[in-house]
Amino acid sequence: MKNVLVLGINYSPELTGIGKYTSGMVEHMVSEGISCTVVTAFPFYPQWHVQQPYKNRFFKKEVNGLLTIYRCPFYIPRKPSGFKRMMQDISFLLSSSIILLKLIFSKRFDTFITIAPPFHIGFAALLFRFFRNTRVVYHIQDLQIDLAKELHMIKSDKLLKWMFKLEKYILEKADHVSTISEGMINKVKQKQDIPVIYFPNWVDTQLFYPLPDKIMLKKKWGFKSDDHIVLYSGNIGEKQGLDNILHVAERCHNIQFVICGTGAYKGRLLELSVIMGLQNVHFMPLQPIEEFNNFLNMADIHLILQKKNAADLVMPSKLTTILSVGGNIIATASEGTSLYHTIANHNLGLLIEPENIDQLHKAIVQLSATQNNWSPNARTFATSYLSGSTIINQYICSITS
Repeated sequence: MKNVLVLGINYSPELTGIGKYTSGMVEHMVSEGISCTVVTAFPFYPQWHVQQPYKNRFFKKEVNGLLTIYRCPFYIPRKPSGFKRMMQDISFLLSSSIILLKLIFSKRFDTFITIAPPFHIGFAALLFRFFRNTRVVYHIQDLQIDLAKELHMIKSDKLLKWMFKLEKYILEKADHVSTISEGMINKVKQKQDIPVIYFPNWVDTQLFYPLPDKIMLKKKWGFKSDDHIVLYSGNIGEKQGLDNILHVAERCHNIQFVICGTGAYKGRLLELSVIMGLQNVHFMPLQPIEEFNNFLNMADIHLILQKKNAADLVMPSKLTTILSVGGNIIATASEGTSLYHTIANHNLGLLIEPENIDQLHKAIVQLSATQNNWSPNARTFATSYLSGSTIINQYICSITS
């Protein structure tokens, strides 16, 4: 594999979610001498507006050695909804198609990797293959249509049926399909009886690691040395059910709760926090990458939350980084899901039922009473199973065989 084309709406410098994994994969390929061309959007996630110094006005081309990046203009809704996100995805498909049309006649690619969501960009890769005999790889980070259905973001049965048909066609026609967890593999196979490659998200264990002194770190972010800190860091969206943090904070006045990040649901959480008069809930912006290891190490407890109807439709991307710093984890996961099995089988944290405020409260109180500053099991699991270079090299072998 010498020349790779990657199509995905999320890419560096986005610090969270899908973008960091797509860019990490591409950067590793480039380091291995593979020429990569990325067609992506301007960085917008999870702020839902274009990040500086970019301006979402027109197309932009960036070239750095073997890496070429085309950034495409697209619609970004101020207040994302099911319909508006569809319009966003369609606008990216249209603008990126202009670049893809140009690339059809300018360069030959061995492999075309599409990153879903948006789910329908796989169709663009199939059209590209029609003109140039390129291997199509369809990689699924989130089962977007299933999520939209379960979270009632799209309520039209006819529209959902049409979307599922298009997704099924993409799954059937792609040369390779991959996804990030065993549970999601099973979900994909239920849609289409095909081989599915396991390509889990990873972590840089050299960049994220445990630190011994939490006291200085707590003071750095304005807390007292004896404050017990419960941290949620990541996207603040509908599928996480983060309002439960506020209800637990209302019961635990002696514990400090930090919600770090941004997203479509942040405004609502801020409103609820004010209405409830919570003094022990602190909202912080995304931290710069050079400070993120320190920031994660500040916390005594890390929360991984998701709603019950999002089970095995996503795999929380924040899990790998928390494991790498040896974080004490409380996760909401239903028995039988990939997240549940990963944590239970390797003793990586406490598991509770999704959307159960009483269990979340009990788990936080229980873990707050322990003296463990960090979890050796979590760190060991990260170094043993989540090494980025090993995982990506295995994936390259899988999609070229």
